[in-house]
Amino acid sequence: MQRGQMAQRREESKGDDPKIELFVKASSDAESVGNCPFSQRLFMILWLKGAKFLLTTVDMKRSPDVLKELAPGSQPPFLVFNGEVKTDVNKIEEFLEERLAPPKYPKLCCRYKESQSVGEDVFRKFSAYIKNSIPGLNDMLEKKFLSTLVKLNMYFLTPLPHELDQNPNLTESSRPYLDGDSLTLADCNLLPKLNIVKVVCKVYRNFDISPELKGLTRYLDNAYKKDEFRLSCPKDIEVLLAYKSVAKYLNK
Repeated sequence: MQRGQMAQRREESKGDDPKIELFVKASSDAESVGNCPFSQRLFMILWLKGAKFLLTTVDMKRSPDVLKELAPGSQPPFLVFNGEVKTDVNKIEEFLEERLAPPKYPKLCCRYKESQSVGEDVFRKFSAYIKNSIPGLNDMLEKKFLSTLVKLNMYFLTPLPHELDQNPNLTESSRPYLDGDSLTLADCNLLPKLNIVKVVCKVYRNFDISPELKGLTRYLDNAYKKDEFRLSCPKDIEVLLAYKSVAKYLNK
């Protein structure tokens, strides 16, 4: 278990701030964060909230005894909030949105429910595509996977109601993120998965997200400029190590 070795870690809370510790999966060398989109999701949420927290990376190979004491039977990520342990990622997200609320902390919920669900098929289709080892099925699976990216791209190009309120003649959105001009809970859920997609598809399928999908490429370009996303990403090698046993090369 490594504590405080990352440049972006937050300090333990003091005074009236809640005492928060986020436990995440460690990298293969136990020196940084490992590949886990759920861990990164919570990491991003706490960072975007501006909360003070301690990030603890857990080397699962060693199964530290503290895990058995804090969250028996669980694996990272989990959260300790003022001494209370929480292990369900979705419930942690809801809890943080409720407890870390305005005026001190920003709300991260979406204005539009479509922003929360629009990318939900991407990772599922990606998994089927990248795990396939039969060359004859590749084109079909790639087409299905690509269709989810096209759908997501169209969402970024479609003006949202608040954009049309500002400009009724707007025909194409230029917003940087899913729900508007700032990162939300939806982005914290989708972006870690898209980072995995980007890294794994390049190596195993020589597949890049086409610049023709300009809404999606704009989204990723903007996201990688944000410290909350870029600095919470695992190293590419960690992503590839995690997929070594499941991703398949095609032998043509």
